[in-house]
Amino acid sequence: MKEKTVYVCSSCGTVSPKWMGMCPKCGEYNTFTEETVREETKKSSKSDKNRKQARVLRLKTAQSGEGERIVTGISEFDRVVGGGLVKDSVTILTSPPGGGKSTLALTISNAAAKLGLNVLYASGEESESQIKSRADRILNDIHSNVWLMADNSMDNVITASEKTNADLIIVDSIQTFALSEFLPARAGNPTQTMECASELVRIAKGGVKPVAVIIIGQMNKSDELAGLRSLEHLADTVLIIDGNNEDELRSIMATKNRFGSTGEMGFFSMTEEGLVSIDNPSEFFVTSRSENEAVSGSAITVVREGSRPIIVEVESLVSRSFTPYPQRIGESLKREQLNTLISILEERCAVNLFDKNVVVKAVGGLKLREPSANMAILISIASSFYNKPVKSTTAFIGDVGLTGEIKKVPSTELRIKELNRMGFKKVYISQEAFRNLKNIDKLSIEICPKKYIREVISEVFG
Repeated sequence: MKEKTVYVCSSCGTVSPKWMGMCPKCGEYNTFTEETVREETKKSSKSDKNRKQARVLRLKTAQSGEGERIVTGISEFDRVVGGGLVKDSVTILTSPPGGGKSTLALTISNAAAKLGLNVLYASGEESESQIKSRADRILNDIHSNVWLMADNSMDNVITASEKTNADLIIVDSIQTFALSEFLPARAGNPTQTMECASELVRIAKGGVKPVAVIIIGQMNKSDELAGLRSLEHLADTVLIIDGNNEDELRSIMATKNRFGSTGEMGFFSMTEEGLVSIDNPSEFFVTSRSENEAVSGSAITVVREGSRPIIVEVESLVSRSFTPYPQRIGESLKREQLNTLISILEERCAVNLFDKNVVVKAVGGLKLREPSANMAILISIASSFYNKPVKSTTAFIGDVGLTGEIKKVPSTELRIKELNRMGFKKVYISQEAFRNLKNIDKLSIEICPKKYIREVISEVFG
């Protein structure tokens, strides 16, 4: 074995024989760190004869492990990963600091242990007492099948997984672990992180039995998974928890999933007892009111998060501005999008907002990423401007173009069925979307197709 010193870019993994101030590949500054690598001397050509024969079989006869899943019973998590954790899969879970990744991981470990599985929870960030304090706070009954170790040696994690015969391994977080083989490279170094992750992949897929692995990863300042992009390629599933420390709402989204739908999203509520699964988001994102309690500045729409339609209430407040530049505040949407919608309302519907402050947000803090919410946003602003409420049983689904025309959005039929399930009586959609509807004869909800947004405003507010 020979040793040599190289310099590795912590941003993209570029290897250089000497230190450089700027990486020539990714353009980042001061990212090269010194590493010592070992090289094996070349063997004689006779070693080729002793090479192990790899197993080759027909794809048609290969067995699928899709049915072997760990269903934790945490409904929102199970749905996002595709119906439960696959037993020989590697999942990366990441979030900003304080997002709840360690809390969710502890909840998952206890739920899996109650299924009779052996769970190893390895933490390189916290002590045993810190983890136990969190577990006492968020778990009602800590199962005896959950094994805990506070160590940053991946060698010890491998030994402990064999000793406990682990079915599920949770590593918190991968950037704090190191393999002795690659010392003196410190933990968090790109080489250490990738090699530790590769060992966990080997345990999950190449061991005596299939093992599910959850790798908790840290986020960088750009709200991306810290380390090389190759880390995401190693994993089968990548989950991102979104939500500020001050917010009750936490959303978890799958940006990569080899065993389910990409872009699937689940919702949790952060409470004193930890993350609580929101099993019916359509109730969480709508204020409960009777039909006679309608208030101005409110409108209902249906957005789609992953494969699921979610009913959301949009609230707006229009007030007089005492400054030359009125405020445009969109807590749940981008300011550019809000300014565009206000311009449409002014030019196409003669709603003068040039001297008015406009504030828009969604109940529960949900981000309005889809254009399907645009008609409801305009209606809620108009409702506040006219000080006339919209009936709480009426909803609006559709995008609005710069011409004032209502545009169709994907999955309109699915959204209408969700409104019908929740007891809504009326929904406004575009004429084009109405022509493409099927299988709606048995629905009790009234469907009102309109071509222009001014027609909707005229009919709703008179």
